[in-house]
Amino acid sequence: GDGDAMADEAEREALLGGQGRRPADSPASCCGRVASALCDPRRWPHRIVVLVLMCFLGFGSYFCYDNPAALQTQVMSDMQVNTAKFMQLYAWYSWPNVILCFLGGFLLDRVFGMRLGTIIFSLFVCVGQVIVASGALLNAFWLMELGRFVFGIGGESLAVAQNTYAVSWFKGKELNLVFGLQLSMARLGSTVNMNIMGWIYSRAAEMVGSMGHRSLGISLMIAASTCVFSLLCAFFIGYLDKRAKRILNKDQCKTGDVVKLTDVKDFPLSLWLIFLICVCYYVAVFPFIGLGKVFFIEKFNFTVKEASFINSIVYIISAPASPFLGILVDKIGKNIFWVMSAVLMTLAAHMMLAFTFWNPWIAMCLLGASYSLLACALWPMVAFVVPEHQLGTAYGFMQSIQNLGLAVVAIVAGSLLDSKGYLLLEVFFCACLCVAFIAVVALYFVDLLSEGDLNVTAWKRSKLQADAAAEAAKEERIRQQQVEDLAKIQPINAFAARNRYLSRLGAQLPEHYTIHGSALAYRSVLK
Repeated sequence: GDGDAMADEAEREALLGGQGRRPADSPASCCGRVASALCDPRRWPHRIVVLVLMCFLGFGSYFCYDNPAALQTQVMSDMQVNTAKFMQLYAWYSWPNVILCFLGGFLLDRVFGMRLGTIIFSLFVCVGQVIVASGALLNAFWLMELGRFVFGIGGESLAVAQNTYAVSWFKGKELNLVFGLQLSMARLGSTVNMNIMGWIYSRAAEMVGSMGHRSLGISLMIAASTCVFSLLCAFFIGYLDKRAKRILNKDQCKTGDVVKLTDVKDFPLSLWLIFLICVCYYVAVFPFIGLGKVFFIEKFNFTVKEASFINSIVYIISAPASPFLGILVDKIGKNIFWVMSAVLMTLAAHMMLAFTFWNPWIAMCLLGASYSLLACALWPMVAFVVPEHQLGTAYGFMQSIQNLGLAVVAIVAGSLLDSKGYLLLEVFFCACLCVAFIAVVALYFVDLLSEGDLNVTAWKRSKLQADAAAEAAKEERIRQQQVEDLAKIQPINAFAARNRYLSRLGAQLPEHYTIHGSALAYRSVLK
């Protein structure tokens, strides 16, 4: 133990103190300064290394999530399954997250701790993807479904862990940028997957000598390497975080998400409407991307490569747009207005794809922009309608309902496509968006009648928040004053109380009695 303590002390001394002992102009001192900045957890070069690792933590998970979409034709022909069965690969990913959204934060805080939890969730992602690939190699579709289930257990919880690391290392204004960069990296993973998996499959087919389940299995096994890379990032960031804790005496960060299911009964109507918008909107985006590739080949006669690229355009636009749109919504406010615009833009995009033969680039670019805008405007609204201590439950509930919706709609969409074709599927997506639009209008009126601040400008909201904070501070001062006033009233012991009672009755007490009484009141002084 003493040796460890001395080593820690030496490391802390080397990093935080004891610099500049060499002459400043020597090259060794310059290299030393660079190395020191890279190794010092307080300095930005070190924190940039942590940020890069943090971003790559979820890269493998996002890359492999949309593997089925990138290889839709190959999966359906090689595994001999219809669309309904194919969409089960997405449904099985969502099922565990209906429950795990509540448990992810709890497991990270109370059971595993942030560092071990991140490694465990990364392992689930890794093992899940290997099982999916093995299922294809062995021509067992049920094994692929099992793999997606295991993959799902790790996927969403890993995103919670990623956010926890972000909150632990970055604060305040930096945090919005970090979240934006993480989201952009996630979208980059999805985009690379959409555009490279078809090429990997054709190389694997050349290697094996024929197209079939074996070349599919090899392609998915190659994709698993991104999950292994993310797992290595989890180990490395865990080591750096432990080291920072040792050097800076930094506490291991908690997710801060205290989930209490009893809070659900206190949720306001506006929050339930936000949940409804969330479900009805996202079910018209993710299942569409999952089935989009074949749609573009069949309806617009695109080549496989063109179809893959246009299907990924939503993610390509979202990657750079998310941070900028986030800043825009932050600066202007009016969240309900932005959400309404996003829903209407998405509805317009789906109607173009369904009822016209216009170039789908217009519709998909519109979909990409509106998808990014909705994410920036909808998710922060939860924080405006529930108190801080209920945020964990509210976000957990929102993700849970979203995953339930995605799982159910994945199955419905697959069955609809098999029995009725793409036109009816697009009409179904439009109907979902119409429900979302009605919910947005209802939210606007509920907010208006309850004098909420969901649709006020950012300036007015900050003023309202400042007023509320001042009011809370005033109440706290009054409470503090009351506590101090109570503290001034000294309790008296039984002996003094009896003497006071006797003197009030008019009984004459000897002089020494009062002295004796006061001495007894401070018995501890006499010891």
